[in-house]
Amino acid sequence: MTDEPHGPDPSDGVGMIAAAYGLETSEQALAHYEAWADTYDREVGEDLGYAQPARCAAALAAVVRAGGGIPGGRLLDVGCGTGLSGLAFREAGFVDQDGCDFSPPMLEKAAATGVYRRLFRADLNQGLDAADGAYDHAAAVGVYSFGHVAPSTLREVLRVVRPGGTVVIGLNDHYWDDSTFPAELDAAAAEGLAEVAFREHGDHLPGADIGGWVVVLVTAAA
Repeated sequence: MTDEPHGPDPSDGVGMIAAAYGLETSEQALAHYEAWADTYDREVGEDLGYAQPARCAAALAAVVRAGGGIPGGRLLDVGCGTGLSGLAFREAGFVDQDGCDFSPPMLEKAAATGVYRRLFRADLNQGLDAADGAYDHAAAVGVYSFGHVAPSTLREVLRVVRPGGTVVIGLNDHYWDDSTFPAELDAAAAEGLAEVAFREHGDHLPGADIGGWVVVLVTAAA
C-alpha cells in the first residue's frame, strides 16, 4: 500500500482496491490480503458489487452446455480468496471444487463457506500442486492483476485441466489493456493449447466504476 499522504485510504473498500492495483511484489500482495481478509467480502462483494464471480460462473456454465455437457465435474478455483467465486460456481452447478490461494487468512475465510472439498496454499507464479489434467475445469477470478500474477502463468492453469476441459478467467480492464495477457491468449491458441470459446467485456467492480473481461478457453482435445 502507498505511503503517500494522498494515496488510497485503506479504511474503505475503494481504498483497498486502489492499493491492490498498486502492488508490485508477492510480499506486498501477501501483506495486503492478510490485512483485508476480514472485511473483503463486505467491501468488495457487497459495497462495490463485485460482478466477476457471477459473470464467470454463468460464462463457464454456458460454454459447457454449448459443448453438449452439463455444469459439473471437478473444478479448481485458483486464487479463490474468501470463496466468493466458489459460491458463484456452486450456484451454477459446479459443486465439486478445490481451491487454492496465496493468502492463509483468505483460505481460512474460504474454508468457512463449506464450498471446497480441498483447500491448499499456492503461489501461481511458482506453480500449482496438481497433476497434469487433474481437473475438468479451472477458474481464475480476479487473480490476474499487477503485482499478483504474471500473464505467463496461464499455461500453468491450462496444464492442470484435462484435454477438452474449460478454463474461465475474469480480469480487470487495467490488466487487460496494459499487460501481455491478451498476447498470452493468442499464443496459447496459436500453439494449439486452447481456443477461446467466449470473450465478453462488462462490469468488474461497478461500485468503483471498474470494468473487466471474462474469457473462457477450451483446452485442446487429446
